[in-house]
Amino acid sequence: LNACSEDIPGMKHSSVLLLLSEIDNELTVLLIKRPSSMKYHAGQIALPGGKMENNESTTETALRETWEETGISPENIEILGRLSDLYVQVSKFMIHPVVGWTDNFNSLNINHHEVEKVVLFPIKSLTDNIEETEIQTVTGLLKVPCVKFENEIIWGATSMILTEFVDLLRGYRVIQQ
Repeated sequence: LNACSEDIPGMKHSSVLLLLSEIDNELTVLLIKRPSSMKYHAGQIALPGGKMENNESTTETALRETWEETGISPENIEILGRLSDLYVQVSKFMIHPVVGWTDNFNSLNINHHEVEKVVLFPIKSLTDNIEETEIQTVTGLLKVPCVKFENEIIWGATSMILTEFVDLLRGYRVIQQ
């Protein structure tokens, strides 16, 4: 979407954190499953994140939301950069993805009001398993590209953000093609 943020009535800004670590010599990202009771994207696999508050920066929002949802303290996260902003029309959220690194995921303290479970997703799984599936959404049945992992389906904005990240890694020859 090339429109300026002011061009979209009702748009809300949010930020997510693509938080990386190494598990068993594999580059791994922390994903969450949102509870089915959530207002937006209920039951979906997502990156930790949420709506920007007051005058927060995208990084401040991503760190605050990650801490609220997973208990990982901002002091234990090194910010590496940002990915492209992504507009989700159905929820009217402009997502601002931030990329970070933590030494490990050992200090998790899950907020079960916001997170049903954590999924530790090896990045290489994205490159190997792109499929198509039908998903029932608020706008009807959609056929979407996805990755199936540990009985979960990663699709939509989360899949798009992860795919951009993998494409960047390939450009830097960090992962095998």
